[in-house]
Amino acid sequence: MDEYRVINPATGEQVASFPVFTEDQVQTAIGSAAEAYRKWAPMPVEERARLVRRAAELHRERREELARIIVEEMGKPYLQALEEVDFAADINDYYADQSATITREEPVDILGEGSAVVRRSPLGVLLGIMPWNFPYYQVARFAAPNLVLGNTILLKHAPQCPQSAAALERIYRDAGLPEGAYVNVYLTNDQAADVIADDRVQGVSLTGSERAGSAVAEVAGRHLKKVALELGGSDPFILLSTDDMDATVEAAIVARLDNTGQACSAGKRFIILGDLYEEFLAKFTAAMGAVEPGDPTLAETELGPLSSEQAARNLQDQLDRAVAGGATLLLGGERSGAFFPPAVLTGVTPQMDAYAEEFFGPVAMVFRVSSEEEAIHLANDTGFGLGSYVFTTDPKQADRVADQLEAGMVFINIVAADSPELPFGGVKRSGTARELGLLGAEEFVNKKLVRKGA
Repeated sequence: MDEYRVINPATGEQVASFPVFTEDQVQTAIGSAAEAYRKWAPMPVEERARLVRRAAELHRERREELARIIVEEMGKPYLQALEEVDFAADINDYYADQSATITREEPVDILGEGSAVVRRSPLGVLLGIMPWNFPYYQVARFAAPNLVLGNTILLKHAPQCPQSAAALERIYRDAGLPEGAYVNVYLTNDQAADVIADDRVQGVSLTGSERAGSAVAEVAGRHLKKVALELGGSDPFILLSTDDMDATVEAAIVARLDNTGQACSAGKRFIILGDLYEEFLAKFTAAMGAVEPGDPTLAETELGPLSSEQAARNLQDQLDRAVAGGATLLLGGERSGAFFPPAVLTGVTPQMDAYAEEFFGPVAMVFRVSSEEEAIHLANDTGFGLGSYVFTTDPKQADRVADQLEAGMVFINIVAADSPELPFGGVKRSGTARELGLLGAEEFVNKKLVRKGA
């Protein structure tokens, strides 16, 4: 890779390109972030918070421009793009508002004489490696808490998102952060590995695929660097009882099709208790079929193209292999370039690749189970453990099932409920860290013990 390219997935046209950094540019970027850290970290936290809050204001002031950029870069439907910009602004505001809390000094009750406290201080320069599916939201949840803490940021965005990457760097500069506090870098994977290895860089956060996570973790481990990983998911949507099937199906559609199905925490495996299965499947399949891919620039479009034609080809290959292996395709249309119509699969068994794979697009697998215990077993029978959804009219059952799910998040009778104050993250192959909420500010902080004698 010698350049970052914007190829509009709706048209297939290349609309912009940016060269990757030279070695001199890489060294200048690291040096700039290291130099900025010496000024940024000692700054009063109230001042850092003020500047991050100003970045939130600039997100809102530029929301139309920012939204149009990611519609073009990765095909996000326009209204969803606006919502993402707003969410990124809210995250910046949240951490600015919580600045005193996340930098608080915590007294320790000691057994002997004297006193002890834990003081939270920044680590230094951090590298963020971000994905294309949420170009602003993903960056905000990494950058905002760490900037408020006093860390400085090198940000490597996905190769198909160079324009949104540049727009974010402008926002943080225009907000008044010192030069080097937030630096956009166009890097190859090999260059990113070199940055992780650099003594001036103290940690790396990656949101992306399992393969990318393994590669980054290996380099970080070899160089004894703090690493935070947010990886994939194949989240279960478990339906055990309902008093409103239409509303439940509507929630299931949102869980599967938001962001054109390209979300790690989307509902992907629909696990339905036996007596509800036929009604759910009929209504869910009809509702999926009623949503057609359309022009992402239009406000009425709910489902845009996938992020690239290659992504659509990969998803089609997964679907074809599932059907060839014996799964039943209840709903599925013809792919057109990067546009991929919703699909519904049943009859997926543990012997099929599809059973263990993540479908990153508008494909749903529906399973029938005979009991709560079988539903829990099926939900947990995956290498992933990001989020999960439980729909039931029994509060005790909801808590009982939530306690047994091997997932970082459980949403009960609700979807699309992410919020800045709620921690996000998973277990197993879905990651090693938490972002958002107060926990999101604990990943890259030095919890320094200060013990005093009597």
